[in-house]
Amino acid sequence: MPTKNPLKIASICSEVAPFSKTGGLGDVARNLPKFLSKIGHEVIIITPLYDRLINKKKNGLKLIFQDVSLKLNGQETANINFWEGRTKEGLPIYFVEGKKYFSRHKRIYGLSYENVRFLIFDIAALKLLTLLEFKADIIHCHDWQTGLIPFYLKNDFYDSETLKAAKTIFTIHNLVFQFGHNWWEIPGKLRDNGKKPLPLTSDPEMERINFTKRAILHADAINTVSEQYCEEIMTKNFGQDLHRILSNRQKKLFGIINGIDYNAYNPKLDPGLPVNYDYHEIGKKNGNKEHLQKLFKLPVNAEIPLVGLTSRVTFQKGFQLIIKILERLAELDIQIIIMGDGDKKYIDQLKKYCKKFPKKLVWVPFDADRETLVYAGADIFLLPSHHEPCGINQLIAMRYGCIPVVRLVGGLYDTVENYNSKTKKGTGFVFAGFDALSLYEILVRAIEAYHDKKIWNKLMIRAMRESNSWEIPAKKYEALFKKTIKNSF
Repeated sequence: MPTKNPLKIASICSEVAPFSKTGGLGDVARNLPKFLSKIGHEVIIITPLYDRLINKKKNGLKLIFQDVSLKLNGQETANINFWEGRTKEGLPIYFVEGKKYFSRHKRIYGLSYENVRFLIFDIAALKLLTLLEFKADIIHCHDWQTGLIPFYLKNDFYDSETLKAAKTIFTIHNLVFQFGHNWWEIPGKLRDNGKKPLPLTSDPEMERINFTKRAILHADAINTVSEQYCEEIMTKNFGQDLHRILSNRQKKLFGIINGIDYNAYNPKLDPGLPVNYDYHEIGKKNGNKEHLQKLFKLPVNAEIPLVGLTSRVTFQKGFQLIIKILERLAELDIQIIIMGDGDKKYIDQLKKYCKKFPKKLVWVPFDADRETLVYAGADIFLLPSHHEPCGINQLIAMRYGCIPVVRLVGGLYDTVENYNSKTKKGTGFVFAGFDALSLYEILVRAIEAYHDKKIWNKLMIRAMRESNSWEIPAKKYEALFKKTIKNSF
């Protein structure tokens, strides 16, 4: 049912699928606005125009403002263009074009002047709202790249007639990333305190400005992408050196778990699967397992438990633990398929083990066209993360009846219920300690359960019936927006 009091919402993000995407952030920036619009709110999206990734003609983009001069400070300016398009669902999406800042490389991130790029994007986003005369009730800022928007709104744009009533929400998708460089590599005495005036863009100090810290200090409300992660980031272990200021703003800090698009991830309709199925016909899942085993030249055997991973190959995702137990896992009657890009040191080790155990272990680079085939063909999904703000991989896995084995942290804590052999309840297997032995033991437990088909089939059906669509998070964001407007914390 549409809302009775619709809001005007500007969603601002550095990537929006399918136009640009490096991970889950791009999916959230596409799906949350879509579902907020679905319940009756007026939503527009603003993102950079990465010219070497986004085809203007193919996407039907229209130039609406050209050679707009942005005042960066008292001494510097930058000229940019604005383009307008539509998402697949018909939402207005606006692109900030700056050839020098967003068009020189195919990659979205990782340039030496990263802070300068997104400072210009933040100013441009606010400038665009004034040009459109879009009187936003809420400006939703996603992750560090938009972190200066709350600061600018209360300073350079404080007297804007268009933006005077706008409130800002800053969403932390991963606190590790606070600005365009690794925060822990900046010497303590050179770190941004978040309070002094911004330097010139030509000043080397600009690349040390902490966008996330300034957003936390200036946003009207802050949220992160799971309730558990919200609690964790106020502690020293997970707070990435910002736990104190987050604790100080605790009354304005909230956790809302992400969702997934049930139309995009639907094993019954997924065109990428050789055999479609749902929880009413769970046996058909084996057709995808056979296809996956043949595709990656593994022995075709429906009785062998197949473990799948489709995450980035990084420390965060627990790959140092996985690599430590690969020798022992190879002694078991299992198969493992790892699909993902990431740290070379881990990938080199995985390649070594693939050569040693070619009938047990496969690693391939990430392939978006085959990602859901891994979920549909695998029996177990593995994600032993060190920290996990939300994670959507485990949600997709459950949708496809692929049982998650995860660590008790962040969004994994909120979304996967540990299987209890006595009560026969649960949707996966969960372990607490971040160590190789704990990971090995929980995997063995999952494999033992797999061999009891009665237990496993019920586990798959229960996981597939879990409700993790965007409809619930969208309603929670709606409530947070209204709370922020009323300042009723």
